[in-house]
Amino acid sequence: MKKLITFSAIVIPLALLVSSSSFQAKESGGLNSPLQDTAIKFKDGTYEGQSKASYTDEPFWGIVHFQLKNGKFTDICFMVRDSNLHEPFDAKYEKHFEGNPEYIKQSRNDWNGVQTYPKKLAETQDINKVDAMSGATWSYNIFRASVQDALKNAK
Repeated sequence: MKKLITFSAIVIPLALLVSSSSFQAKESGGLNSPLQDTAIKFKDGTYEGQSKASYTDEPFWGIVHFQLKNGKFTDICFMVRDSNLHEPFDAKYEKHFEGNPEYIKQSRNDWNGVQTYPKKLAETQDINKVDAMSGATWSYNIFRASVQDALKNAK
C-alpha cells in the first residue's frame, strides 16, 4: 500500500505537469513553431558586411553584398580577400600551397564553400538554415559572420 501511495504521489503531479506543458505548446502554435512577436523583420535595401569571423589572426576578410527585396535575399555576392597579398581567395589561390596537398585540398574545399554559400542562402532565405559543408568550415564561418554584419543595418 505504501508503494502505491508513493507511486501515486510521484506519477500524478508528473502527469499534470506534462499535460499542462502540452496544452501551453498547443496554445502557442506547437512546440516547434516560432513565436510571432520575436520574428525579426529586415528593411528592403542593399547591404554589405565584412568579417574575419573568429579568425582574427589571419589576413582574410569576408565581404558580402546582397539586396533584400520584399524581405527576400537576392543578388548575393560573397568573396574572401587576403589583405596581406592584396588578392582574392579564389580557385587560383592554391598556388600559395604548392607542394602541400593537404592545404591544396583545404583551399579547394573552402573555394567551393565561397561559391556555394550564397546560393544556399538564396534557397533557404535564412542564414540559420545554411549548413556548413564538410571541409569548408572556414569559409562558412566567414560567410555567416559577414551576413550577420550586413544584417545589423537592415533591422
